[in-house]
Amino acid sequence: MIYLALSVLFSVLLLINFRLHPRFGVNTFQAIILNYPVCFLTGLILLPDNQHFNLDFSQSSTLWAMLLGVGFVVTFLLSGASTQRMGMTATSLANNISLVIPVLFSLIVLKTSQNFDIWNYLGLALAIVAVVLSTFKKEKNTENRSVNSSDWLLPIAVFVMYGITNTTFNFLNATFARQTIPFTLTILVGSIVFGGIVLILRIIQGKEKLELKSLWAAFPLGIPNFLSFYFLLKALNEFQNNGAFVLPIYNISVILGSAIIALIFFHEKLTNLNKIGLALAVFAIGLISYQGLLK
Repeated sequence: MIYLALSVLFSVLLLINFRLHPRFGVNTFQAIILNYPVCFLTGLILLPDNQHFNLDFSQSSTLWAMLLGVGFVVTFLLSGASTQRMGMTATSLANNISLVIPVLFSLIVLKTSQNFDIWNYLGLALAIVAVVLSTFKKEKNTENRSVNSSDWLLPIAVFVMYGITNTTFNFLNATFARQTIPFTLTILVGSIVFGGIVLILRIIQGKEKLELKSLWAAFPLGIPNFLSFYFLLKALNEFQNNGAFVLPIYNISVILGSAIIALIFFHEKLTNLNKIGLALAVFAIGLISYQGLLK
């Protein structure tokens, strides 16, 4: 269980990073772009001795993986904005409940053999309702600004983008990859290239000025970013790749852990609807994967 606990810890640390950026004057956009080289180097250090990394452009999987890296950058930027404007709890919930999308993809497109029953489908429906309820804010957001319609849409965008990128990753990994960490490093190359181009263009246009704080902030962001994924893979391996058991526990733990941290250390206020959405999310994840939990 230690790998699962570490994965949850580093996932929560990601959101804490975003929440602290405004307090320390960190440019979140720059920190996110610069976190990918740090993430890549962390992956290289943890690469097993019996595996190696190289970019083979003769393989179609390389291009697809790098394109997925672009999606990772967009998703992470949305997550950072959502955490700062709508809070850790809503963003964490939207992120983790996005498992609905890969589940639906597996059922409808891949036509998996798993027998979904009425309780599983009820869980999928409740998960979507939970995301909607978690986004409602009355007056002020985490930056003490008035909440507008664009702010409300951020957790929804996080939900959709995390669902799409996770679905794409699972599909490409199952189709092309034999070694997950080298495949993940290929994705990160795409993130580095795309993020670097965007950052350079913004600097040339005068919209950004590279800040030393952002460079330093990339390290506490990039290291947990890779480690959260790395230890989740280790946890899955520890439980014989039983995702139906591991993933619900992981998602529920991250949601609750983020909510507790947000309440105690950042004094985030939840409306009654937000609290219902939080409880509904935990219940929904349990319904989606209750067969695996029972086994």
